[in-house]
Amino acid sequence: MGDPFPADGAFVRLRHRVRDDTYLCADEDGEGVSLRPLGRAASPLNTVWRVHRATPSGCAESCVLLRGAAYGRYLAISPFPSPPGHSGRPAIQRDYGNRELTAVAWRAVKEAGYVRLAYDFNRSLRANGKYRFWNTGVTVDSVWPFPSRMMHWTVEIIPPRPAPPALPLPTHQTNQGGWTGLFRRRTGPVADGLRRILYVRANGEGDFNENHDDWRAFIFNGRSVFNLRTEVGLRQPDGDVSGITICVRPGLCGRLTPLVTDLPQNEDVMDIVVLINGSPAAERLAYPDV
Repeated sequence: MGDPFPADGAFVRLRHRVRDDTYLCADEDGEGVSLRPLGRAASPLNTVWRVHRATPSGCAESCVLLRGAAYGRYLAISPFPSPPGHSGRPAIQRDYGNRELTAVAWRAVKEAGYVRLAYDFNRSLRANGKYRFWNTGVTVDSVWPFPSRMMHWTVEIIPPRPAPPALPLPTHQTNQGGWTGLFRRRTGPVADGLRRILYVRANGEGDFNENHDDWRAFIFNGRSVFNLRTEVGLRQPDGDVSGITICVRPGLCGRLTPLVTDLPQNEDVMDIVVLINGSPAAERLAYPDV
């Protein structure tokens, strides 16, 4: 029936068939995936994914990979089982570290006017909460004896915007009643933490040294993307803060994603590639119009 997904590089949202006011959302912790109405996501970018066409080792055909527009990580199946009361495995965000990683590879199947994202011949991406609407979890579950309507998604194409958006100004950020684990239970407020930033400067064409041992590093406090760009800019040879774009690289095989929203609520190390505004590499970047 043909691949119903748009071409490589397109921006999309995935709206659920049954819970049709909700979208597949990259959670603010940078790891979880859930169903959210547009107004309930951390930012409009959290419900946007960018299509990456690839054929990871072990896959017999070209697959659809979905890279989050907010944090750059890829939609994937977790290696761990779901908590009690849920079948299948959790859907998560993760880095694309090597070409043998099939956990990020999906096969788009057209079904009843919708799209089903098949992980293999027996499992597909599905939403939870058909009857329990407070359950916003997303899992990868068996299609036997036939695919559930909870596995059906509408692909909405998001056009690119003509120019990069302005970065949000820094604010005091805390995780007010954060979440832990799949279908996360609420915890108390969690203050912004420290994370290690590794960064490298690319040339005008976007080429950079792949050897992490040669990258520079510093400890960054908080989640403000505005402050992160400032700190990275001050460390450049010319000290130019406003003349650079910072991109996150989600693993060795992951594509660069320009950071234009605040960082996820975690303390994971981030790999940052610096592009010079006006360079061919920076001009090739695209941003969804949300």
